[in-house]
Amino acid sequence: MKVMINGAMHEGSPRAGQCLRTYLREAGWFGVKKGCDAGDCGACTIHLDGEPVHSCLVPAFRAEGRSVTTIEGLAGPCHPDDPEPAQFHPTQQAFLDAQGFQCGFCTPGMIMTAARLDQGQKQDLGTALKGNLCRCTGYRAVREAIAGSARSVERGDCGDPVGRNCPAPAAPLVVSGRARFTLDAPLCDTLHLKVLRSPHAHARVVAIDAAAARAVPGVVAVLTHADAPTRRFSTGRHEDPRDDASDTRVLDPILRFVGQRVAAVVAESEAAAEAGCRALQVTYEVRPALLDPDRALEPDAPRVHDPRDGPGEDAPPLGRHPNLAGEVHGAIGDVEAGLAEADFVYAGTFRSQRVQHAAMETHGCIGWRAEDGRLTLRTSTQVPFLTRDALADLFGLEKDAVRVVCARVGGGFGGKQEMLTEDLVALAVLHTGRPVRWELTRREQFVGTTTRHPMRVDVKVGARRDGTLTALSLDVLSDTGAYGNHAGGVIHHACNEVLAAYVCPNKRVDGRAVYTHTLPAGAFRGYGLSQTIFALESALDEVARGLALDPFALRRHNAVKPGDALVSNSLEPHDVVFGSYGLDQCLTLVEEALQADPGPEPEAGWRYGTGMAMAMIDTIPPRGHHADARIGLDADGHFTVRVGTAEFGNGTSTVHRQIAASALGVAPERVRIAGADTDGVGHDTGAYGSTGTVVAGLATLRAAEALAVRIRTRAAEIAGVSPDACRVAGDVVDTPAGPVTLEEIGPLAAAGRADGSPRSVAFNVHAFRVAVDPVSGLVRILRSVHAADAGRVINPMQCRGQVEGGVAQAIGAALYEEVRVGADGSLITQTFRDYHIPACADVPDTEVLFADTYDSIGPLGAKSMSESPFNPVAAALGNAIRDATGARLTATPFAPDRIYRAVAAGGTGLS
Repeated sequence: MKVMINGAMHEGSPRAGQCLRTYLREAGWFGVKKGCDAGDCGACTIHLDGEPVHSCLVPAFRAEGRSVTTIEGLAGPCHPDDPEPAQFHPTQQAFLDAQGFQCGFCTPGMIMTAARLDQGQKQDLGTALKGNLCRCTGYRAVREAIAGSARSVERGDCGDPVGRNCPAPAAPLVVSGRARFTLDAPLCDTLHLKVLRSPHAHARVVAIDAAAARAVPGVVAVLTHADAPTRRFSTGRHEDPRDDASDTRVLDPILRFVGQRVAAVVAESEAAAEAGCRALQVTYEVRPALLDPDRALEPDAPRVHDPRDGPGEDAPPLGRHPNLAGEVHGAIGDVEAGLAEADFVYAGTFRSQRVQHAAMETHGCIGWRAEDGRLTLRTSTQVPFLTRDALADLFGLEKDAVRVVCARVGGGFGGKQEMLTEDLVALAVLHTGRPVRWELTRREQFVGTTTRHPMRVDVKVGARRDGTLTALSLDVLSDTGAYGNHAGGVIHHACNEVLAAYVCPNKRVDGRAVYTHTLPAGAFRGYGLSQTIFALESALDEVARGLALDPFALRRHNAVKPGDALVSNSLEPHDVVFGSYGLDQCLTLVEEALQADPGPEPEAGWRYGTGMAMAMIDTIPPRGHHADARIGLDADGHFTVRVGTAEFGNGTSTVHRQIAASALGVAPERVRIAGADTDGVGHDTGAYGSTGTVVAGLATLRAAEALAVRIRTRAAEIAGVSPDACRVAGDVVDTPAGPVTLEEIGPLAAAGRADGSPRSVAFNVHAFRVAVDPVSGLVRILRSVHAADAGRVINPMQCRGQVEGGVAQAIGAALYEEVRVGADGSLITQTFRDYHIPACADVPDTEVLFADTYDSIGPLGAKSMSESPFNPVAAALGNAIRDATGARLTATPFAPDRIYRAVAAGGTGLS
């Protein structure tokens, strides 16, 4: 087959059934991404004879004699190995100027679609971009890029870079398709791994007959539980491994959910590996399954983890039900007395559903033995160091015998705080001695990774006539699924800040996380708080209504303030303090913005209303979060910052660059970032819990400050003057004896470390004005306003994008998204076509407002702001729908049928 690709003739023979996407990637055009392989996401969009198409839907042979343009060739003819172009296509330049991306995985496809829009199509981007999904940005930056209406990023030396909209270091690579993600590497002699998954929610593997699988041409190895370590671990990764239950094996003969790994086939091609999986013959002993979390703690409930199932299955502590994965109980004061003295009491039950992270890049990993014999993995993870440590422990290796590196990661949202591919790839590498790669399909991402914890929250609130809270009570049941990764952490986090945000003399929490024979839940943006905040903030809205109080006034009256103790359900000491406080500003900013512009009037027959909610979050995870950084002055006068944190759209590489440039007194363009390599620095707990700025950024600041001192000292030695008289200015150090160039100073380096304690708090307030059609149950968001207390904002454009992305993801969870489980435990939801993540048309513009605060804990006054914007959104939207219709919806998502039935029932709600 001959096809013109990016201006050059390419000859090759596509395989039978091969799609154009894989054909182009195998030719080296890695800007063509895989997000779904079903035509649902648009990440693989190319131009075929000038027309944008989803290349995953085009058979490769149909490109015969035609012209293909990928993102790399949009600006002109090029070769796969060419660097970024000297000039960009106007659409690429627009995305550069508006920074219309975060992780950047969807960006090539988005740009390829946008580049062919005419002026009429640009007037309706909701329709024009319906075939391209983005999970990170919330689409506002994308819309601004296409419309050319954004405030551009700032370039050049304009003084202190902190507080400026400096561009992301990788921006030119992202928009030109040259940014390399995990699997953007040539295949070479790499073997391919595929997995056979359990068809049963609960079963024991009696026997696996692999003879037919091994006979498939190209199959190199079949791996079963007999080949895997018996040692148990947790897929969830924290600094202290004891924070998560060690209840998982690489391959386990006991199967606890539909989709669990049964066996792996390693072969010379994906097709051979898949054929090998189909050829495996497995005999199962099917067991009773527990699918209902409400039954989990009953005496006769099927046990998800049973000591009789083999080594490593520890018996539960005496008196503890074996299906109890984690619990938190505590109280201050006397809740019953507080409820008795209240003038108004509200009690309700609220439910939050399973939600998929839906990162555009699925989990994937490549493993090999390096020349020095070390086990090396290139993987899509938020926690490379913790993954290295877990692999070393699992396979009995020294830490320095394992190296984990990350390329650019295509979205995470907590889902990549899990070790879900690396263990099996490592096993395959150690077993075969050859490089192995494994890329999850979108279906596997649904059935075989993790979700947000579904929760049932019983809430009680008591208040006096003036709104003073007298009692707060939460009873929480969290479904962790088949494994306890993050079960304890999520239930504790969910029951903490939600109550600590309010002053009340009587508080009580009873929280339980239970095992079920369903898909495991794990870390998810907000880490349990969105579920409990939905319940409490909805209840407080009912209290305000019952007492005829303004909802903003009720929050102001009861919200915690500096000088108040931060108390959830215990008076035990902790390391959380008010590094700064901006909640009062956030409440005022949102209230005044709504008053100034309530949004358009709805159509006749629609009902409209306004709702708000607030949230508080601890800015760093508890129990240790450490980061090292190292900065070197290179021979060319530039600086290289080495950090352990991964860049996955969180923007840490931009922030670290600005922090280092500010401390060193140089332009950001002189600072290079090298991250997420366990060989690069001593340690980094990981980019989760919004710590990339406040912990790793603080380590970068300390390293830069130390290097600045060394530079001045060295310049003083050269010039024969006092270091106090020296100042870095661009590419020289000004001294009384004249300038000394950075090249003259020569290579120097310094290191910094941050330990993540004490911790501060951040605040978010959101409000909606909505219109609801009582006939169809449809919701239209007329106004969306969000105020965030992020401390000193290092990069306003980027931080705004984090807020907008969190809000968009939360709108999806509130209105559309639900991972549905069938009666047999199998997942009904297995594709984007069955799982509605918000498209461009679904997400309104959100006005983002920042409180003016300066935090005493974070670097240069900054606080975390990547996950917390998610938390108040569902409650604010539910409160707005309640205001519009009188119906209190007590379960998410707020689907049209639920709204219709609740309104038809007279506003009684639906649980």
